[in-house]
Amino acid sequence: MSQDVNTPGFLNSALIERSSAIDDYLGLLEPIVAGIAATFGRQCEVVLHDFRDPEHSIVAIQGHVTQRHVGGSVSQLGLSLIAQGDAAQAQCNYFTRTPGGRVLKSTTIPLRDPAGRVFGAVCINFDITDLRLLGGVIGELTGVAAEPRPVSFVDDIGQVLRALIDEEEVTVGRSLDHMTKQDRLAILQALDRHGVFALQRSVPQVAEYLMISRATVYSYLEEVRSARVSDAPPGQGLESAQAQLRDEAGRSKRD
Repeated sequence: MSQDVNTPGFLNSALIERSSAIDDYLGLLEPIVAGIAATFGRQCEVVLHDFRDPEHSIVAIQGHVTQRHVGGSVSQLGLSLIAQGDAAQAQCNYFTRTPGGRVLKSTTIPLRDPAGRVFGAVCINFDITDLRLLGGVIGELTGVAAEPRPVSFVDDIGQVLRALIDEEEVTVGRSLDHMTKQDRLAILQALDRHGVFALQRSVPQVAEYLMISRATVYSYLEEVRSARVSDAPPGQGLESAQAQLRDEAGRSKRD
């Protein structure tokens, strides 16, 4: 007798099967990661991310351009990619700057399963700092029209959250201790757009950084999400936003 595809047993089996398949895909990609890095030398770093665990997404890394390690977290760019879900597209030849001042030319390619669902990404970071110093000869190859965006290439997701808040603090134009409610609402809206609140334990960290209570974070988030109900897709209105906040509050209490 065939099993109903809507039964919990079938769904659990399907999830386990998909998770096992993703493990296989990632395993197959590891030697490719090593080969790309070896081809382009010590200025190149290739990172393999598993988006099932954003806080420890790095499952393979070759090169030392950003000084990260296996078990490290996604960056701000990775969070944005996760927030886009299955609509995420490859981002090629964008420029960033490491905390140490090195300029990187980077490409991030989402990884999809046969059903088209994004489960991870391959990121290539090439240090072009020295090449840029050569000037016009290779200007066409490395020319940067805009100042590279600072990105937190670190292993700790808390540092990534801190960097995102620092960026928004600059955008707001006021230090945290002088911010108004509207300033904090703007920051929470930006963090929500980056997918920060999909991470476990993000609310307590954001609350601490913004110097407000967890309850205030949830209240402000509901206000931010309610304000954009008219622009939300069907089924993502106020009730959906409130339900999501209740789920996040429950996860935070469990953690």
